[in-house]
Parts: sequence; structure tokens; C-alpha cells
Amino acid sequence: MATLQSQTAKIRAHLESGKKITALEALSLYGCLRLSGRIYDLTHDEGLKIDSQMVKRNGKRVAEYSLLSQ
Repeated sequence: MATLQSQTAKIRAHLESGKKITALEALSLYGCLRLSGRIYDLTHDEGLKIDSQMVKRNGKRVAEYSLLSQ
């Protein structure tokens, strides 16, 4: 379970620094295979307001997450 908490903390710090993140970026940066699960943890357990936009990357549509202003 420590790995999930570590990934969640790293993704939170990433978003709080003003950056956006996609699942592929989360995998390469933090070894996170299920970004949507970590986003759920951040929104429901920690109360962060996170926006999701569908963007095109390499010809495919993917979700890109960013932190909304608190």
C-alpha cells in the first residue's frame, strides 16, 4: 500500500506545481499504471478539485488532468 500512497503524493505534488498529467506521463514519471485511480483518491479522499479534459496525443484522445484553482 505504501507504493500507492507514494504515487498519490507524487501526482498531487505534480498537479500542485501547476503541471498537467496524462496516464502515459504518470506511467513514465511515477510508475503509475492507473492514473484514474490516483485521481479518484485525490478528489474523493483528499478533497482536491481536479479537471479532466480530453486531448489528442499522437492521434489518440486521452484524458489530461489538471488542478483547479482552490
